Amino acid sequence: MTGAALGRGPLEPAQADAYAPMFKALGDPVRLRLLSMIASARGGEVCVCDLTGAFHLTGPTISHHLKVLREAGLVDSDRRGTWVYYRMIPAALAVLGGLLDAGVLTA
Repeated sequence: MTGAALGRGPLEPAQADAYAPMFKALGDPVRLRLLSMIASARGGEVCVCDLTGAFHLTGPTISHHLKVLREAGLVDSDRRGTWVYYRMIPAALAVLGGLLDAGVLTA
């Protein structure tokens, strides 16, 4: 879904349905922090074992937040043995950035 920007015209219902889960996922401070940690990880990915220590939350709670980010299409993951590794989906952020592009706003 490309080419959409709030300043270009109203979103179609299907567009709003596609973007809303992404914004909803980012509306939680824990998920926003998790996404920033994943996005800034060296090598482009991070083990869940390296994420959990940064929060005063249980492992299952962190796993839930990561699942929300994955289901929203913001991150992808691979299981390697006992651990799961997460990485950003750059295209997803590009889509959201394009939607929020203030350069297309008219006076």
